[in-house]
Amino acid sequence: ECPSGLVDEETFKLIYAQFFPQGDASTYAHFLFDAFDADRNGALCFQDFVIGLSVLLRGTVQQKLKWAFNLYDINKDGYITKEEMLEIMKSIYDMMGRCPHPTLRDSAPAEHVELFFQKMDRNGDGVVTFEEFLETCQKDEDIMSSMQIFENVI
Repeated sequence: ECPSGLVDEETFKLIYAQFFPQGDASTYAHFLFDAFDADRNGALCFQDFVIGLSVLLRGTVQQKLKWAFNLYDINKDGYITKEEMLEIMKSIYDMMGRCPHPTLRDSAPAEHVELFFQKMDRNGDGVVTFEEFLETCQKDEDIMSSMQIFENVI
């Protein structure tokens, strides 16, 4: 797909959309592209992609959680806001398509954001810091077990 060895965002979106033909993956692919594009040059080289996958597959729990936090922190200011999390949640629902089973209400993304903030925003200031995110995730058995799913894949 990319003979030059570089993937621009539009090509990344086209490739990623093939995995989710039932929905619109373009917005989520944008967020994912930004998370992989560590040097912020607007293109993914093989090294960017491998480093990101390496963290997700072989990194420590803290490294994986830092990568996930970076994905959710859209404007990279060190905080996850409700608005950012809502954008991410909407993009996930769009990616899954309009016919998921069971059928979801239009308010489902906002409800997920509220649950996220109830759990993560420990001091109630309306934003989630990396420290809050890390502490909450490390105390949640379901999250911790999901972080280890891919450890034996490669």
